[in-house]
Amino acid sequence: MEFTHELIMPNEDLPFKMFQFEGKDGNYVRDKHWHQSIEIFAVFEGGLLFYLNGEEYSLHAGEFIIVNYNEIHSIESPCQNDTLVLQIPLKTFADYFVGEQFIRFTHDSRKQDEQMMEVLRNMQDTYSEKKCGYEMKVRSYYYMILYLMVTKYRVLEVTPDMIRKNKKLTRLSVITSYIKENYDSELSLEQLAEVFGYTPAYLSRMFQKYAGINYKSYLQSIRLEKAFQELINTEHTISEVALNNGFPNSKAMGRAFFGKYGVMPSEYRKNMKKTKK
Repeated sequence: MEFTHELIMPNEDLPFKMFQFEGKDGNYVRDKHWHQSIEIFAVFEGGLLFYLNGEEYSLHAGEFIIVNYNEIHSIESPCQNDTLVLQIPLKTFADYFVGEQFIRFTHDSRKQDEQMMEVLRNMQDTYSEKKCGYEMKVRSYYYMILYLMVTKYRVLEVTPDMIRKNKKLTRLSVITSYIKENYDSELSLEQLAEVFGYTPAYLSRMFQKYAGINYKSYLQSIRLEKAFQELINTEHTISEVALNNGFPNSKAMGRAFFGKYGVMPSEYRKNMKKTKK
């Protein structure tokens, strides 16, 4: 399966980010995580598997999914795919909040899905071609997407539990932002708890209860994600990649990498080079 569509880089003049999914080459797994923005994944070729709040969603060509702000999700990309990702700031929907800093969109298919996919495809093509005035045309597609989201996909019935969990994850996001800035150094649960004024036991419970993952697994997932990007985008040695991303040595990274991807880093890099030839 060959896809010729090139990576779309975010445009600084646009009020959102638009790019090709990082797992486009397949054999890719993104562990549990959440965002302070709202994401749309639109699959044009291939397929993806999403896990949101304990439920599985299989995405095929011609389908999309909206991932809500502070919604715990993981992604599996077993094969090559052409997937567009949009990241929309939460403040974009400030006039449509149904609770304090809260808005939610459905994952269910609607009759408007075909229209949404057409707009997403047109926006992707327009940005890629970059003809005269493309920025304005891309913005027009973007606002049509926002219109469809608030009129066709917004969920108006929310529970106090949803809002309470959202607040907890917002607090936890401050902590995970710190982790993402310091993942390449030694960062024990005890050290992190001290930085934020919590006990290690309380912080551990926060991760497990609201993020659905323990602290050690979360930290390792961040390190693996960063190591994965360095592995495929640089010529650094495996040992350099390991040390640059918080692993004590290449063996430790290799074990973690194999556990997630079912292949050693060196073999993965070799296979990637063969695919690109």
